[in-house]
Amino acid sequence: MPALRVYASALIALAAATSVAVAADAPIRIRGQITAVDAATMTVQSREGESVKLAIKPDQAVSAVKNLKLSDIQKGGYIGTATKTGANGSLEAVEVLVFPESGRGSGEGHYAWDLLPGSMMTNANVEASLDSVNGRTLKLAYKGGMKEVVVPAGTPVVTFAPASRADLQVGKKVFVVANEGPAGLNAGRIVVEKDGVVPPM
Repeated sequence: MPALRVYASALIALAAATSVAVAADAPIRIRGQITAVDAATMTVQSREGESVKLAIKPDQAVSAVKNLKLSDIQKGGYIGTATKTGANGSLEAVEVLVFPESGRGSGEGHYAWDLLPGSMMTNANVEASLDSVNGRTLKLAYKGGMKEVVVPAGTPVVTFAPASRADLQVGKKVFVVANEGPAGLNAGRIVVEKDGVVPPM
C-alpha cells in the first residue's frame, strides 16, 4: 500500500506544520479562496482581503477534510482543537480535527493560534469525552498539562481526507501552510475544500 503510506506521511507532516508554536522562522498560515491557479503558482484571496501568490510544486502535497459527528470524538482519540475563551472563562472549541492514528502526537501541546484573536490550539489525547448540556465536554491530556474543552453543538468536527493537485480549483477555499523563499512564498501543505467541506482550521 505505498500510496496509503505516502498519504499518511503527508498527514503527519501537515499536522506538524500546522501546529508549530511561534518561532523566528515559523510557517505562514493563509486562509482564503483560490482566485487563480496554473502549473507553477496558486493565488489566494486571503480572509484579510489580500491577494497572495504562492509557488506550488508538480508533486504538491494536498489534502482535504471530511465531516464527522460530534459523537465521533471518543475517549482514546487524538485531536487538535482551536478554542476561544467562553463567557465563563472556559475553553470553547471553534473547530475540532480528529487525527488518524498515524498522526497521534503531532504538534502536541497547548499554544497560541491565529484562527481568531486570542484563540488557542490544543493537540492532545482525549482522556474523557462526555455529553453535556452544551454539546460535548472533552478532557484533554498532553505533555505538561491537561485542559477541559467544551465543544458546542454545531462546531465543525472533521478528519483528513485524500485530495490531489487537481482539486486546487478557482473558487475553492483553502488553508495553506507556506514558507518565505528567495522568490516569494512557497506552499508547503495545502488543505482544500472538497465535496463542500471547507477546512475549518
